[in-house]
Amino acid sequence: MDGRAEPGHDEETGESAVADLLGPGSYVVMPGLDPGIHAQDSGTMRGGWVCIVTNKPNGILYTGVTGDLARRAFEHREGAVPGFSRRYGLKRLVWCERHETIIAAIQREKNIKHWSRAWKVRLILADNPDWDDLYTTLNR
Repeated sequence: MDGRAEPGHDEETGESAVADLLGPGSYVVMPGLDPGIHAQDSGTMRGGWVCIVTNKPNGILYTGVTGDLARRAFEHREGAVPGFSRRYGLKRLVWCERHETIIAAIQREKNIKHWSRAWKVRLILADNPDWDDLYTTLNR
């Protein structure tokens, strides 16, 4: 090396000073991610799902996140929860994606919600070109 140490890096031990400051249960917010969803330790959280529901092929799209996909898809089908999906009759689950943590699922949902409609349609078409209702495949 050229004699200059990186900030926060101990040359003798090779350890980072940041690692010493962060204890168990602490977290680091990654640039570009929503810090509000990183306030809890993700190690103890179960996974999550991002899903897209619609009323018909090429219809209105709703992107959501849940920890229990089967329950949430059932709620959409039955119109059990007031809001956007019930107002517009969005009952058809056309796309879903599993994530190891609910935090990762929430971040992915936020990203997809910022996408254009065309990008969301391409995402659906890549996995489900016929816009089939995936609810019937959940418990197989």
